[in-house]
Amino acid sequence: MNITPILQAAAVLLAAVITYVVVPYIKSKTSDSQQRQINALVQIAVAAAEQVYTGAGKGEEKKAYVLDWLREHGITIDEAQLDAMVEAAVYGLKTGIIPVGTGVLSEEGDDSGN
Repeated sequence: MNITPILQAAAVLLAAVITYVVVPYIKSKTSDSQQRQINALVQIAVAAAEQVYTGAGKGEEKKAYVLDWLREHGITIDEAQLDAMVEAAVYGLKTGIIPVGTGVLSEEGDDSGN
């Protein structure tokens, strides 16, 4: 049984929920500067976990690494929100929104040239 279409549909649904529910909620609770800093730290942590834990079947180890790393760097937002941001960053890595190995993390929709 090929579950790829089911996984793709779930990823699209997750991205939609994050975009329309989680992100606006987080924005209402933090300043623009804080939001950018939190998003950048989440992206850094996810990219680091992808580099540290290679191979299939290491999702739980990667997630634990990311959550620990973020807590060590003072990110103390709600666990469900943080989890959604991590999932969004992972999705970004897998879809190419966040390039791995370039030393640069890009923000989706950032066309300012910075």
